[in-house]
Amino acid sequence: MPWVETSSLSFTARHESAQDDAAQAVLGDLEDFRVSMADLFDHVPGPVSVVIHPRTEMLALAAPWLPLARAVSAPAGRRYFAGWFARDEIHVLAPDALKRRASNVPGSREALLRSPRHEYAHLVLGANNASLPPPFGVATFRRYVRMAWLCEGAATYLAGQVPHMRAAIARRLREGGRPAFPPAPRDAFVLGGTVFGMLERERGFDACAELARTPEPSGSKKAIESAFGRAAASVERGWVDYLASLTAG
Repeated sequence: MPWVETSSLSFTARHESAQDDAAQAVLGDLEDFRVSMADLFDHVPGPVSVVIHPRTEMLALAAPWLPLARAVSAPAGRRYFAGWFARDEIHVLAPDALKRRASNVPGSREALLRSPRHEYAHLVLGANNASLPPPFGVATFRRYVRMAWLCEGAATYLAGQVPHMRAAIARRLREGGRPAFPPAPRDAFVLGGTVFGMLERERGFDACAELARTPEPSGSKKAIESAFGRAAASVERGWVDYLASLTAG
């Protein structure tokens, strides 16, 4: 099937010709998301290429770092690695493929359909925090893993996926025991966004954007203490309660 291009103001999608309507919907949503990011961050990348893949195998071939990131993740988070990012480019599964990838638990489909936002959020984060990728190489991938709670957590939060991850959070807590704080790399996708969700509840959107901009040399716990305005141990106790509230019932 031939590949074609569909363009909007800030994005150009490459996709199979049968995905024309889906591509227009993805680009329209990304344009809205980009506007919302401009309210929080100084730099919002554009123009950006969006490669829409009809199958998971094609996505993995185009984004060789993706299988590595998925392998690092705990089982509860692996299905949600449904896209990847590079400089001025994101790779995502087509909406139909995202729906097929979803599990039957509440929120799974909704979280996955926000994957294009998640990948564009990575570009925004990288444009506003010099410690975060893109670009990718061996050294930057190691830094990505080391800072995964912030890199994936901020992207999950900004993309609006956290409210839809309750079932995945509950599964992780059942299967893996008490999580580290801040979340370890294996828990970054599922639990990292909850740090930002709790911060938004306590101190607002701007505090979340400021934490997302914090460079690596600051240290994770120091950055968290600065963001929340109290000791990391106190934040951790509140976070454990916050996770319980998300998974109650």
